[in-house]
Amino acid sequence: MEAVLLGEGVTVTDGSARDFTDWVEPHLPAMTRFAGRLLPGPDRDDLVQDALVRAWRRWATYDEGRGAPLPWLLAIVADQGRRGRLRSRPAALAWSEHGGAVELTPADVDLERALGALTRRQRTAVDLYYFVDLDVATIAAIMGCAPGTVKATLSQARARLRELVGGDDG
Repeated sequence: MEAVLLGEGVTVTDGSARDFTDWVEPHLPAMTRFAGRLLPGPDRDDLVQDALVRAWRRWATYDEGRGAPLPWLLAIVADQGRRGRLRSRPAALAWSEHGGAVELTPADVDLERALGALTRRQRTAVDLYYFVDLDVATIAAIMGCAPGTVKATLSQARARLRELVGGDDG
């Protein structure tokens, strides 16, 4: 039997750990992108790790009949991101998908500030749609609402961003 380290003090030594790893692996890029929108750099990696530990512990409660794994996993990332963590990103820095700091242009800084001014629901919808590249149905499953609600939330978020940053109406 193989020992798999899932997180702080959580080691599993049965075949189900390999099953879990195989099951979750295709979704790690989306989990990492979303976590990167919630927290910067190394904190992003900690958030993904925390989400994986929680997913492992709750894996027995996952019900395939209620939806695909990705929305379930991203909902855990969102929940873990809200638990005691503040969304804090330095004004002049952002974080690449690979964890390194990158310099932001003034337009990027304006956009990040405007995104920070959105409601949590709007920011989540924008992050999942534009930065994680998920479809509306998947976002609805993650957010626990109807697809029409996601579309309305995205529309309101875009209107608010236009108001804050400016831009073409056409």
